[in-house]
Amino acid sequence: MSSFFSVLLVLGGLIFFHELGHYLAARVLGIGVHTFSLGFGPRIFGWRSGQTDYRLSLIPLGGYVSLAGESDDEIPEGFTKGQMFSARPAWHRLIVIAAGPVFNLLLAWFIYWGLTFVHGQFIVLPEVGKVLEGGPAAAAGVQSGDRIVAIDGVSIERWDQVSDAIAASKGAPVTLSLTRNEGQHELRIVPEHRTRKTIFGDEEDAFLIGIQASGATMTLPQTPVEAAVTGARQTWTMIAMTGKGVVKLFERVVPLDTVGGPIMIAQMVSREAKDSGITGVLALAALISINLGLLNLLPIPVLDGGHIIFLGLEMLFRRPVPQKVQEVTTRMGLVLLLGLMFLATYNDIVRIGQ
Repeated sequence: MSSFFSVLLVLGGLIFFHELGHYLAARVLGIGVHTFSLGFGPRIFGWRSGQTDYRLSLIPLGGYVSLAGESDDEIPEGFTKGQMFSARPAWHRLIVIAAGPVFNLLLAWFIYWGLTFVHGQFIVLPEVGKVLEGGPAAAAGVQSGDRIVAIDGVSIERWDQVSDAIAASKGAPVTLSLTRNEGQHELRIVPEHRTRKTIFGDEEDAFLIGIQASGATMTLPQTPVEAAVTGARQTWTMIAMTGKGVVKLFERVVPLDTVGGPIMIAQMVSREAKDSGITGVLALAALISINLGLLNLLPIPVLDGGHIIFLGLEMLFRRPVPQKVQEVTTRMGLVLLLGLMFLATYNDIVRIGQ
């Protein structure tokens, strides 16, 4: 797959899908849509259907939706007062605003569903590789090559289930059912408490038994329903990990020089296109879509999340947030967002220099 086409597909497609969410929500609720554009900048061509101008614009990155009454109370020509975005109840406006980020998350799920259905579910087998000397597993007699089939009577099929079961024990004794040389063994092990670093660099408490996976893997075919469930699970895992990463960034646990912008994204997409083809590009697109959805949900007034906060307060107190407050906080949010964009661009340029 062409690197340029891949970058265009991912960056443009994800933004366009975000705007499609706003558009469809507005249409379902009967809110007037003045313009729905694929791309930005001057209009190349298009057509008018009803009151909406559907257009292809010059810059093929993303798109935008212009709603009737979105920026002022003046009724545009061809629209009625009932179609005005500003005239609708707060919960209508909240649905339209939230639909963009929600569509990004749904797109990620759809991509994961498709990849899982086509390629199957990739799993790491619960086969023991290295047994750490002096650890609880070594003391109990666990050996390299052992296959863990159950823990405390619960069937084990993947290595992540082993990690989850040991963590859930909170240090209480566990019974590992193992297969070794066609024989079955049951070993009682007491996990030990340790402190370890997470992928974000901070420390966390953990209960471990001192074993590592052998690295053996397999791919399990999935039905459409199974793939949908697996895709939803994977989407939620990435949402949780991305959300935690954002929190750790503001806590300064994650260094600021890890923040990247469009240049870094383009480099990543280009690299995936060369190394992994369409499958790698789609998997990366799902991750970026999650990041885009969560970024827009941040409670910064210039983003969708900030508008959702305003509308939530309006619903709670039954009156809009004062216009002056909205204007001041929006300016502050814009400064913060521009600062983040500058930081991301600066980091991207520094990485190129390295």
